[in-house]
Amino acid sequence: MNVAKRTFDAVIVGAGGAGLRAALQLSEAGLKTAVLTKVFPTRSHTVAAQGGVAASLGNSTEDNWHWHMYDTVKGSDWLGDQDAIEFMVRKANEVVVELEHYGMPFDRTDNGKIYQRPFGGHSMNYGQAPVMRSCAAADRTGHAMLHALYQRNVRANTQFFVEWMALDLIRNSEGDVVGVTAIEMETGEVSIFHAKATIFATGGAGRIYYSSTNAFINTGDGVGMAARAGIPLEDMEFWQFHPTGVAGAGVLITEGVRGEGGILRNASGERFMERYAPNLKDLASRDVVSRSMVTEINEGRGCGPDKDHVLLDITHLSPETILKRLPGIREISIQFAGVDPIKAPIPVVPTCHYQMGGIPTNYKGQVVVPKDGNPNVPVSGFYAAGECACASVHGANRLGTNSLLDLLVFGKSAGETVVEDFKSGNLTLKPLPADAADVSLARINRLETQKGGTEVHDVRLDMQRTMQKHAGVFRFNDLLVEGVEKIKEVAEQAKTTQIGDKSKVWNTARTEALELDNLIEVAKATMISAEARKESRGAHVRDDAPDTAENPNGRDDKNWLKHTLWYSEGNRLDYKPVNLKPLSDDVDPIALAKRTY
Repeated sequence: MNVAKRTFDAVIVGAGGAGLRAALQLSEAGLKTAVLTKVFPTRSHTVAAQGGVAASLGNSTEDNWHWHMYDTVKGSDWLGDQDAIEFMVRKANEVVVELEHYGMPFDRTDNGKIYQRPFGGHSMNYGQAPVMRSCAAADRTGHAMLHALYQRNVRANTQFFVEWMALDLIRNSEGDVVGVTAIEMETGEVSIFHAKATIFATGGAGRIYYSSTNAFINTGDGVGMAARAGIPLEDMEFWQFHPTGVAGAGVLITEGVRGEGGILRNASGERFMERYAPNLKDLASRDVVSRSMVTEINEGRGCGPDKDHVLLDITHLSPETILKRLPGIREISIQFAGVDPIKAPIPVVPTCHYQMGGIPTNYKGQVVVPKDGNPNVPVSGFYAAGECACASVHGANRLGTNSLLDLLVFGKSAGETVVEDFKSGNLTLKPLPADAADVSLARINRLETQKGGTEVHDVRLDMQRTMQKHAGVFRFNDLLVEGVEKIKEVAEQAKTTQIGDKSKVWNTARTEALELDNLIEVAKATMISAEARKESRGAHVRDDAPDTAENPNGRDDKNWLKHTLWYSEGNRLDYKPVNLKPLSDDVDPIALAKRTY
């Protein structure tokens, strides 16, 4: 197969919020920038973000970045790196106002300022009361953000390669990243994108689970490519289950519904969150609310004929408020649950939503790996931002609306770092290795020649059911041990997948098979990392790690206050320390404490 070569200053894989924000920084600096994306940019998964983007503007209630930092560190269950968290929350106001100036149509307060609503885990005065911190455009914030950023990129002449799938990372003999291989879906032709800088902004991999709020395109492509290229994956045991997916469908019902006053109720109509989180109630952090819901269901207080969900009630809100602030949610509820939330509660259940782990990066967006005793040595030419990256600002649990903030801050930061590296002469166009495309061509050739293999759909379904059963909201030692063996078996099956369609043009079967290679890497990293972590922390809660005075909430800071690093080769695990020191010398570290809401 002939392989074309294209050369750029920078290539970005992914055109969601992080990719578009990074591209804008590069294009406006005059760099020749290519953006590869499987779908048209405004159809990237950021479009599904509903509730808002966090910033301590203080438009609706008193607020400041210190409180935002405290909430984020606490929300992360102290696994978040405090230098990166400080960087993010201090940049929040800047990037949100910047976005407003790009034309983002935020809702407004009566005095014309950006409208802000409360969100789970966000509080004022260090946990004393809910704070309005989420800057929202009704319940379509991600949709509005993508359009604003895409239009700005068009203005900056960013070059988009739409409906292209990146296949593999290209590294030279020194380990530097020099570009990616990619396949054009329309023609089936493979190309090399040779670049001085490569930025991954490929989003999450929620499709490793059977029930997920994630789009079908969320197959962990960047994470899988990095793992196959020898880059370790950080903290992959931590997955957020959003409390409110539509029961039976998994479609997201934004936390903004509870921010506007929505209440979770069990079969007897009780507002049960008052028992689990007496202060913040329904606006406790997502992992706490999800576990509380599952506990209600497991103890027989679930709703419906099968008692398998709870109800999200906004019938006490005025129809005007619902139509103004939550119009999209009403549409989703009617469409997917058959319920008009103005008249009746919405049936909801926790659903896989967000990947806290990913490709290890620092707050500058540089991908970092252990080398010569240093756990965070930058990989030359390689950067990452957004959900595929692990800075780590979310640690063991992400706060709602910090995801869109993450995209903006670290998308921009990665772009700024690349521009600085260009100006300093640190980035040059290094020669391609002679075998640059061989791995990708071999993968495609195997699919074209495989006979008597396994069906892609069957392997994917086995993977999703294994993950759902063995690494869900609650985690049990026996299930995790069994899950490791099962996911290894599924990974072996994935090596012999076959496709019936051998055509070049718009071969979706081939695309799904290539995506499965990435999903399998993520699933292995998740299960193996989770089985090894013998504590409860944030979204990772084990039955054999009980709440004691020494280990609050089952968290073992003595032995497990550290980041997991999983290597694809040999399924090897390593660890590195959490950075408990803020970025600025005049900012006090946020000390370890029991996490309560």
